[in-house]
Amino acid sequence: MARSTNTHFAPSWFSVFEGGSSYGREQRVRAFVRLWTAFMRARVVIAAVLLALQVFVLMTDAGGPDWLVAMCALHLLATVAVLFWAQPMDHGQVFRLQWLLTVGIDVAVFATLHTLQQAAINYTALFALPVLLASILGPFTLGLGTAAAVTIGLLLDAWMSAPPFSDVSTAKFLQAGLTGTGFFAVALLANQLAIRLAKEESVAISSQAAARNQAEVNELVIESLSEGVMVVDPHGVVRNANPAALSMLLGEGHQGASRLLLSVKENWAGLSHLVNETFVLGQPLQSEITLDIDELTTHRLYARTRLTVQGGRGRGLCVLFLEDLREVEARVRTEKLASMGRMSAAVAHEIRNPLSAITQANALLDEEVQAPSQKKLTQMIEHNAQRLSRIVDDILNVARVQPSQIEGLVASLPLDASIRFITQEWAVQNRAREILGVHAHAPNAHVAFDPDHLRRLLVNLLDNALRHASGRPSSIRVISQPSGNDRVRVSVWSDGAPLEAGVLKHLFEPFFSSESRSSGLGLYICRELCERYGAQIAYQRTRLDQRDGNEFYVIMTVSIGAARQPVQQNLAIAPGDSLPSMTRPGSLHGAT
Repeated sequence: MARSTNTHFAPSWFSVFEGGSSYGREQRVRAFVRLWTAFMRARVVIAAVLLALQVFVLMTDAGGPDWLVAMCALHLLATVAVLFWAQPMDHGQVFRLQWLLTVGIDVAVFATLHTLQQAAINYTALFALPVLLASILGPFTLGLGTAAAVTIGLLLDAWMSAPPFSDVSTAKFLQAGLTGTGFFAVALLANQLAIRLAKEESVAISSQAAARNQAEVNELVIESLSEGVMVVDPHGVVRNANPAALSMLLGEGHQGASRLLLSVKENWAGLSHLVNETFVLGQPLQSEITLDIDELTTHRLYARTRLTVQGGRGRGLCVLFLEDLREVEARVRTEKLASMGRMSAAVAHEIRNPLSAITQANALLDEEVQAPSQKKLTQMIEHNAQRLSRIVDDILNVARVQPSQIEGLVASLPLDASIRFITQEWAVQNRAREILGVHAHAPNAHVAFDPDHLRRLLVNLLDNALRHASGRPSSIRVISQPSGNDRVRVSVWSDGAPLEAGVLKHLFEPFFSSESRSSGLGLYICRELCERYGAQIAYQRTRLDQRDGNEFYVIMTVSIGAARQPVQQNLAIAPGDSLPSMTRPGSLHGAT
């Protein structure tokens, strides 16, 4: 890059680095200092060789003044002093003291040796060093000036060393002219080549910076992806993997690993087989894979493979994309609710008005009729009207979760007292005193939960347990117990039959039920309520008091320093209020 036209000096090759960015200027300075140091070291080496040569000439009495040794010694000291104590000069200026101490001294010393040395030693080649130094590190004008000075010195030496117009003089003049012309060519070519190399280096530096920035952006994007990305070679070695992929393969508490081998673990056999098939067939594949991380954690993944372009003798690499099916199902569920929510709410509102009219008309009709057969018909109408009313309420609760009475202030409830009160009320309404057992073992736990929402959560779980329980004494259990330092666990257990695999897969999804007379919204509402208050709900098959059963449990965070509201307390409503022995196998599909 040339300098502006208002400057008085031709540009040096370092001016191509003079960009607006601090990074470009820093690289320009580093390159200049690096070459400056190299030239200064070369001057020291040449000065040392010249001093050794003059000492040898003096010892062999080959000719020449004795003081040339002292001059070479001073020259060596001057080059060493410039190397260790002088700072690199401003290459944009022509006439500076450091140029005189480097280029000027070298030209003067080499010219003196060339003129006064009587031995058959030719020093002409040494003039190339100051010419290159001035052409590469300085502006083009300085390089041409140095070449001109060397040429004039050679011509003067030729004029003084022989009579004018003699054959010797003519030959020396011709030799000096050719040598000077060569130095001008060296100055021109060295300066142009240096400028060309500097431009290439500038482009390389800019490309390197752009590539570095792009690589950093790519790494940030890949690391923040919720989708797992792995690069696998034909031997099954994982060359690279983002945090999401490592979490899917190794679990949440994994330690960073530099290399993974898919064939090492038996649980990864599905992934290893998919990658091998991709390399064998040479085309992208996709499959659903189940990974058992440990006895409590199972990941269901949707895996897709892509092959990189093969280059040279290599077989390329396989890029493996992993997507957690739970997240896919959650997005599908959200889209389903978004499309059905408003329609369901509108339909529920439209149903509620004629349903109220049917209920009122049936009540009036029930007062008029007396025959048992007619009474039975009105009772059937009332029963089905109540069922329709519950379905409408469930749909409206899905459409809008009712907020607390005071927005932003959630009551801190004493958990055990609330559980006793809610379960007793539910047992009275459902005539389930004999089959329900309550085991409250978290007397000091308070949870941040709206009372109505906690009631709805427990009632939905109890209603679900009642539909599947055997009906024997203590076939339904409600248990509360601490779970760590800041959490408490509430579970509703029943001795029902195991759930089918198809039911487990869609357990907490809306509008899904294994019974034809259910709206399929009970467990979904429970999950939505838990997520609203930062709790987690899940299902597992457990063994309690030598009986297998289904357990829905909720992990709640214990509130600290929250405002507390008194809740009506009641005693246990079933005998055996002690913590039973429970063995819990790994959580099944459907746990959230």
